[in-house]
Amino acid sequence: MPNTKWILDPAHSSVDFSVRHMMMTNVKGTFHTFHAELEADPTDLTTANIIYSVHTSSVDTRNKDRDAHLVSADFFDAENYPTMTFQATKIEKVKKDEYKITGNFTLRGITKEETFVVTFEGQGKDPWGNVKAGFSATGTINRSEYGLVWNAALETGGVLVGDQVKINLQIQAIKA
Repeated sequence: MPNTKWILDPAHSSVDFSVRHMMMTNVKGTFHTFHAELEADPTDLTTANIIYSVHTSSVDTRNKDRDAHLVSADFFDAENYPTMTFQATKIEKVKKDEYKITGNFTLRGITKEETFVVTFEGQGKDPWGNVKAGFSATGTINRSEYGLVWNAALETGGVLVGDQVKINLQIQAIKA
């Protein structure tokens, strides 16, 4: 099947993350505003064109004070860097329905190569006749490599916020 255009269904998609807090638990959050440009054969992503962007000011960790701190210059600096983006540059099939997608990840104006594991979860028609495809993606970035270096030392040793940020995307797309 040739590549076709797909439109992200934000009502059935999510961009979530987790990071260590106080070296003993994970704090989870989500972003509510994101966009994707997808041209793909969902059954063979090796030739896909993928661009994903997330509005950093849409962060939600269920704590308004923490969210305000995250959008500040200490972290995302959303006023100067309103989006983080990922553009695929290399897609390798690992096994049936699983891929390693490498690309340029940009956050706070810094671009680095990152790799995500993506799984094609299936395809079908919804009750209104729309063809939909589902994907999941996971990866980890080091936040300090993107200038997110704010932290606080703990009295017991260690730091308040971990460096490794786990990212999880659940994507449902509609065939255009």
